[in-house]
Amino acid sequence: MKITMLGTGAALPDPERGQSAILISTDSGRHYLLDCGEGATRQMVRANINPADVGVVLLTHLHHDHISDFPYFVISSWMLNRTDAPLVLGPRGTKRFVGHLFEDGAFHADFLARSSLQARKDNIAAVRPEVREMSPGLVYEDGDIRITANHVEHLPHHICECFGVRLELEGKVLAFSGDTSPCDAMIELARDADLLIHECTFPESILAHRARNGTGHHGHTSPVELGLIAKQSNAKSVVATHFGHFDTTSPVLRRAASRHLPADLTGPHLMDEVVADIRKNYQGPLRLAHDLMRIDL
Repeated sequence: MKITMLGTGAALPDPERGQSAILISTDSGRHYLLDCGEGATRQMVRANINPADVGVVLLTHLHHDHISDFPYFVISSWMLNRTDAPLVLGPRGTKRFVGHLFEDGAFHADFLARSSLQARKDNIAAVRPEVREMSPGLVYEDGDIRITANHVEHLPHHICECFGVRLELEGKVLAFSGDTSPCDAMIELARDADLLIHECTFPESILAHRARNGTGHHGHTSPVELGLIAKQSNAKSVVATHFGHFDTTSPVLRRAASRHLPADLTGPHLMDEVVADIRKNYQGPLRLAHDLMRIDL
């Protein structure tokens, strides 16, 4: 299989990183999308994948940086002559989210204009996604893949359910954390995985700064904690992702996020700190994700 890290950033507009999105491509030609943050659709095209060929989209949770490109993905796939409805798997609230987008929602005028054309009438199913809201357990299975999901600990579940996932395909196991603080559920999802893709939003020095200043949300996993999760789960290899702009050199981001990410602390050098802290608990193969990174598994 081929794994393409379409977006490896977090919630802010980042010139170097798109928002969360991972494309899984099987040897048989099927494509599965994990999260659909800003830039995901454009990045697929850059990676030589037609968005209309992506059959299943799994949204780990409904924070904007994991879903904001979804309407663009659906409408673009419609325009690119997709013939069937995409399947969307997501937490409670996904039906409401999708239901507010297209012919009865935010893109109603766009839908009316395009659906007046015969070509778009002929593939109208493409803009009517099938939505299945997930519960812990087996959430999807076809001839190529088996996907199991469980709740992870990012937000209170009554506000927004958040899921981690385990994918079994082509004799391999891939686990993806979504956004989470350390939890037993994620360790079990990643048990003996060939590849664990796990969020690592902030380095320890930035977390210490945020704690001193009482800023930000703390439902994430630190590098030290990620190394421990990898060790406890016996993951065979790890990709750290969902980096929270701490490596940016953008003057705009440095000014706008200065309370959370002081300019004198931030920069690409922090990636060395991230690696060193993961290595305190995990010594196996480790990669730091960047946009359009390709992994062959």
